[in-house]
Amino acid sequence: MIERGRLLYFVVSAGGTAGHINPALAVADELRRRGHDILFVGTPDHIEAKLAKQAGFEFVGFSVSGFDKAHPLTLISSSRKLLKATKQARRMFEERRPDAVLTFGAYVSIPVGRAAGEMGIPLIVHEQNSVPGMANTYLAKRADVTALTYEESAEHLECRNAPVVIGNPVRASFETCSRAAGRELLGIPEGALVLLVFGGSLGAQHLNAAICAMKEQLLSLDGLYVVHSTGERDYDATVQALGLDGEQKKRWQVFKYIDRMGDVLAASDLVVSRAGASSLAEIMTLGVPAVLVPYPYARGDHQTLNARSCVAAGAAELVADAEVESPRFSELVMELLTDGERRDRMAAASKKLSGSDARIRLADMAVELAGKKQS
Repeated sequence: MIERGRLLYFVVSAGGTAGHINPALAVADELRRRGHDILFVGTPDHIEAKLAKQAGFEFVGFSVSGFDKAHPLTLISSSRKLLKATKQARRMFEERRPDAVLTFGAYVSIPVGRAAGEMGIPLIVHEQNSVPGMANTYLAKRADVTALTYEESAEHLECRNAPVVIGNPVRASFETCSRAAGRELLGIPEGALVLLVFGGSLGAQHLNAAICAMKEQLLSLDGLYVVHSTGERDYDATVQALGLDGEQKKRWQVFKYIDRMGDVLAASDLVVSRAGASSLAEIMTLGVPAVLVPYPYARGDHQTLNARSCVAAGAAELVADAEVESPRFSELVMELLTDGERRDRMAAASKKLSGSDARIRLADMAVELAGKKQS
């Protein structure tokens, strides 16, 4: 690990979904642990504002928005906001003089990374998915370092410098999460079987509906507890669809969002989830067998590509979103819940995919790049 004897100042930018934000927080935590100062930049009204502040980081928000190809006029308003935010970022950098900037995707990263490039501030871009998003595609052309989770991402990028594959950063706290702590948090007995269902920070309506349809099957399994994170938008509809009575609520907990996901994952015997890269990194770090249902409308179908590497390693099973209402989905979930040996094999394969050193490697790169600027 590279350690410097002098304090450095880093700007970290990410937004939109936890898939971008959690890796950014992981690296920001690592840099802060080494004694460096961090400013987190995102959009003021999205989830990153809450998560960054909860993590104890100073937060600055820039108002940006994407554009809808079906409505060309949105490109005009989006471009104006990006230009304004770039000017704001330049003024902020002139005042604060960061040693390096790290971006992790979402529209808000564009003005931050663009301003860094224009001002000669070292820029590091990290791409979480197998198919890069628009922000990272744009910024990779300007970045001093482009770091990737998946090697195949490079096929979609024109990088200023050769990209480096490091995996997806996971918060250090995940490495100390325990089954016992998770069970205590949830009030679930140690000997119980736990199914965790989540669709990422924004939820997954189709997946929520499919799990609700399995209510009677799942509750028929003695000793099974379900922990269900719906996403904020689908919480009320899911609670209504489930219609849980008092006794059933003891075995089926429904949340809008799970803050202590590491402990909850560690407490789980099987997870059913989307296949965003950050979710996969966290699942594999904790070695939890998974049924993955990729979001079908992700850019370049990157969630399916993300999931295939886990399936190939024996750590997960893949079900297409179009099949979650079919018997195959419910049969697979029930098979895995009743086959402990199969889950054990998947868990062992899952742990082999853990990329827990990614945050350390990316922090090393940031410190080294910033140090070169100072020297």
